[in-house]
Amino acid sequence: MNAPAPKVSFVSLGCPKALVDSERIITQLRAQGYELTKKHDGADVVIVNTCGFLDSAKAESLDAIGQAMAENGRVIVTGCMGAEPEQIRDRFPNILAITGPQAYESVVSAVHEAAPPSHDPFLDLVPDHGVKLTPRHYAYLKISEGCSNRCSFCIIPKLRGDLVSRPAGEVLREAEKLVKAGVKEILVISQDTSAYGVDLKYQPSLWQDREVRTRFFDLARELGNMGVWVRMHYVYPYPHVDEVIPLMAEGKILPYLDIPFQHASPNVLKAMRRPAHQEKTLERVRRWREMCPDLAIRSTFIVGFPGETEDDVDFLLDWLKEAKLDRVGCFRYEPVKGAPANEIGNPVPPEAKDERWHRFMKTQREVSAKLQKAKVGKRLPVIIDEAGPSVAKGRSKYDAPEIDGTVYVASRRPLRAGDIVTVKIERADEYDLHGMAV
Repeated sequence: MNAPAPKVSFVSLGCPKALVDSERIITQLRAQGYELTKKHDGADVVIVNTCGFLDSAKAESLDAIGQAMAENGRVIVTGCMGAEPEQIRDRFPNILAITGPQAYESVVSAVHEAAPPSHDPFLDLVPDHGVKLTPRHYAYLKISEGCSNRCSFCIIPKLRGDLVSRPAGEVLREAEKLVKAGVKEILVISQDTSAYGVDLKYQPSLWQDREVRTRFFDLARELGNMGVWVRMHYVYPYPHVDEVIPLMAEGKILPYLDIPFQHASPNVLKAMRRPAHQEKTLERVRRWREMCPDLAIRSTFIVGFPGETEDDVDFLLDWLKEAKLDRVGCFRYEPVKGAPANEIGNPVPPEAKDERWHRFMKTQREVSAKLQKAKVGKRLPVIIDEAGPSVAKGRSKYDAPEIDGTVYVASRRPLRAGDIVTVKIERADEYDLHGMAV
């Protein structure tokens, strides 16, 4: 009689890129016969995939490790915070193992040591597309690791290294498996999606019966031929992004760009060491909208960066009114240990950060309300995320999961997660839409 399968409890924190790392670890463990459990208590080992970008994220990670230690005691830590293990060991000296980000084999080896596999890996069945932590109808597709930018507020290159792009053929084969498994929406992610392939000098790789260059446009074109929604995240506004906009206008990929602008004032952008000549972004955004009037742009911003003045904030708010971005998030600046921005000096007081944040959000709410109101009366394709007895929750092509708005869909017929339906928009509020399936 076979021994029972060892059980692993898993906590995944941080961004979608970390979620993909978690999926890869879990896929490997499932292939070796490990069973996943949602409870720490009773598991043979707990894995915590941490985020170490901001102090608040580190605090959340340490809390999660503490909870796992309290409820189980046999804990393996991986992820960005694992790149600096001392702060974890100081607080939790009895941790079984600590590994850095993308160290999949090290994590699996640590699990083997803590709870040896009991199954024959050749007899265990895992889906061809691997184990996914997202709902069945959408999945993240990570096209590269690391980042070669040197933004002054960021330590991602220190944690994850320089840009390492996956060959286009490898990425497209993974996407094809996802589509065959029933995925209806692919969300392309990396640290800098528009820099994809720079490190490989856009080297071609074999896909089906032809070669495809490892380049942002070529990858977008091929993904656009797969018959599913394709959404682009973490795109910097480099000039060559212009090439991809016609694919959106033609309906090949979604008319959606997630661009981390972070600020608009030239002085602050220079202090941040942001790439891509961002002082020219308004002109670029106008050109994109001429090519694709349907384009939705989401972004994130930081207020209270060291040395930021009231004039810089006024410039940012004026820029925001003119840019008319569809979805926007804003963060108060937090110093990150090891980031060059810590040497700038001239910190913004916490009360000034709060006041600037509130002004920013008020300005964007007014922009968002007008854009939302303009959608009333239109018919939009909506992907259903969550079924309901009379009202389902979904997203339009302008909305990414978790971070953007929701479309509440009333329907006379049953709707299932993953259905893509046409919805007539009847009402709008600041962030969400309400309508009827037609």
